Amino acid sequence: MDATHMAEADSLAGLADAERLTAWLDANVPELGHGPLALKKIHGGTSNVILSLDRGADVMVLRRPPIVPPPGSEKSVLREARVLTALTGTRVPHPHCYAHCTDPSVIGAPFYVMERVPGWAAEIHNEHIHHRSPFDAMPGEWGIAYAMVDGLIALANVDYKAVGLEDFGKPQNYLERQVDRWESQLLSYGKLYNYPYREIQGYAYTRDWLRANIPDDFTPGIIHGDVGTPNALFAFDRPARLTALIDWELSTIGDPLIDLAWFTNKLRDEEEPSHVDPDALYSIANMPTRQELMRYYAAGTGRDMRNFHYYCSLALFKGACILEYKVAQSTAGILPSETGRFFDKLVRGNLDKAERLCRRHG
Repeated sequence: MDATHMAEADSLAGLADAERLTAWLDANVPELGHGPLALKKIHGGTSNVILSLDRGADVMVLRRPPIVPPPGSEKSVLREARVLTALTGTRVPHPHCYAHCTDPSVIGAPFYVMERVPGWAAEIHNEHIHHRSPFDAMPGEWGIAYAMVDGLIALANVDYKAVGLEDFGKPQNYLERQVDRWESQLLSYGKLYNYPYREIQGYAYTRDWLRANIPDDFTPGIIHGDVGTPNALFAFDRPARLTALIDWELSTIGDPLIDLAWFTNKLRDEEEPSHVDPDALYSIANMPTRQELMRYYAAGTGRDMRNFHYYCSLALFKGACILEYKVAQSTAGILPSETGRFFDKLVRGNLDKAERLCRRHG
């Protein structure tokens, strides 16, 4: 065995037993073919591992938790498989899920096999989200934003009960639970990382405003949970087209407006035309404003957007509560200090923007 093949074998060690997996694929995924199984690791992150499967027909993808899984990752893999299966036959661009396995004796963890969708995804480096040329400049980048919202429109228009996801989440009192949910997560970092709670400008005001201004027009639907161009695939040729939303591990049933808010909060705000976000992740000058995409979404879904500012504030609050764990880990010495400083800027930026937005809307 040459050095390249030895390195590939080492990278696959413990992730999949080819003989047992082949037998399972024979029984459950005949579409893959029946030749010798060629396995290759595409991605080996801390939240999931992605392997390519090739038996002479179409190449497919297997997703499983890492060998040492973080809490909840095995459950998340199966939730992904379930929502992808439910979306079959809908207009939502997504990878087709061929089959899933709950039996850990096959490869040591739950997993599912899905379609390998052609396309490119945005990359994050130097604290910025970068799009592939020619979609890194006008008019390509402008089109990418609308293509992303096309996917969110299709998702919002799915009847989650009709596709079998009635028990996939808890839509009852969804908005009423959100602030407590994310504040509880923020406070948990003290115990996890011996990290003292810190007062951050905008946090208390935003929290209290969100609790006092819950909209009364809640419409439940499927939520992706982490919408952004790094979690999507786009066609290589123009015009900009979304080929798949990917990374569904945070999906649930709630209000889909939170997905739109999560994505558009990173863009320009027509209500603050002179404000320039120094920590913007996207090249926002090449992309539409938040309100332009809001109007486009409203036309595609029929949703009343009068309370969209609430969802934008909630998404900013949620993001700050989640990202504070990076600051906590840096303080504990788990992550480098420069990582902590970067995420501290993001947390403070989110809460500053959220407070301004809440105060504007009374």
